[in-house]
Amino acid sequence: MSDLALALALLVGTVAGGWQLRDLRVLCPGAGRGAEASRVSVVVPARDEEASLPALLASLARLHVAVGEVVVVDDGSVDRTAAVATTGGATLVSASPPPPGWTGKAWACHQGVGATSGDLLLLLDADTELAAGALAGLLELHGRHGGLVSVQPFHAVGGGHEQLSSYFNVVSMMASGAFGRGASSRPMAFGPCLLTSREDYERAGGHTAVRGEVLDDVELARAYHRCGLPVHCAAGGEEVRMRSYPGGWRQLVPGWTKNMASGASAAAPGPTLAAVLWLCVHHAAAVGLLLALLDVSGSPVGPLAHGHPLVWVVGYVVTALHLRLLLTRLGSFRWWTWALFPLPLLAFDAVFARSVGATLLRGSVTWRGRPVRTRGRDRVREAG
Repeated sequence: MSDLALALALLVGTVAGGWQLRDLRVLCPGAGRGAEASRVSVVVPARDEEASLPALLASLARLHVAVGEVVVVDDGSVDRTAAVATTGGATLVSASPPPPGWTGKAWACHQGVGATSGDLLLLLDADTELAAGALAGLLELHGRHGGLVSVQPFHAVGGGHEQLSSYFNVVSMMASGAFGRGASSRPMAFGPCLLTSREDYERAGGHTAVRGEVLDDVELARAYHRCGLPVHCAAGGEEVRMRSYPGGWRQLVPGWTKNMASGASAAAPGPTLAAVLWLCVHHAAAVGLLLALLDVSGSPVGPLAHGHPLVWVVGYVVTALHLRLLLTRLGSFRWWTWALFPLPLLAFDAVFARSVGATLLRGSVTWRGRPVRTRGRDRVREAG
């Protein structure tokens, strides 16, 4: 009976998390809509993005339907971001230092939008890349839903350290509750790819309404919601991709620390609880199998694990395969990220602990050379 109860508990936790991504809404390529695409102004805030910008600008040039203009906002870069932007055919805007109360990114977006003339605004992070039919798909999605359309890109994962982002990707989308048919009533948006009309953007207050927020994308979604405007999320699939944190551990750890420190309070309670249960199953499967193997090997310290060792073996295999199913839909993660899931899980735990420490003890993290406050109502008065 105890083995059955254990197996049932593992199953419930797995299903609770997987249910949030059971029917993942994915952006599909659209048919050409040249007239509407000519009204689109693309805004790209960029801070030290000389390595990422060429791929994004090249992808914009390959779109089946051409945008009206591309504006790159150089947010105090110390590399060749400005030169890359102009060489790639974009209009360059050099951002002034953010005023008090503004984050750097919100101020860059605000200035970029002010330099455009299109009726539709497409805000893209510099590390994103669009397939040829992506813009047409975005326009069709916006045509059906209106308001704010947000796409979380497919994660094009690079080197070994980037593979350790697997749990961060799954948990952020799972806890948002924004991607299934029964999406959470709490508005959510993801900043790498946002499409809106200028009229709706101004009605919601634009980035002025979220000028002091670390998670300006989430707060922008809430601003739209307060105005009665819809917010619709989709996964990037084959149409919108990104490569995050190619610069090594010094980029990956602060980046996810910032996102986790700020994102925990923004997630919907129900999906967050489901994500926690799902994570508990993964920790139990990893630790349970280890202790069961020690038992079987005749460990001199006595029984360490509850339940038959076979329960833990099956639990580990099922957990790994379920993780594989989710990761193949969210990014190009390698086999070992799911087969040896305790390794990326350990990385997740370490960064989570660092995030908690940064939030509770210091109240801030450092991102791209700027301090980002993560505690209090005015948590980013001097940051961006």
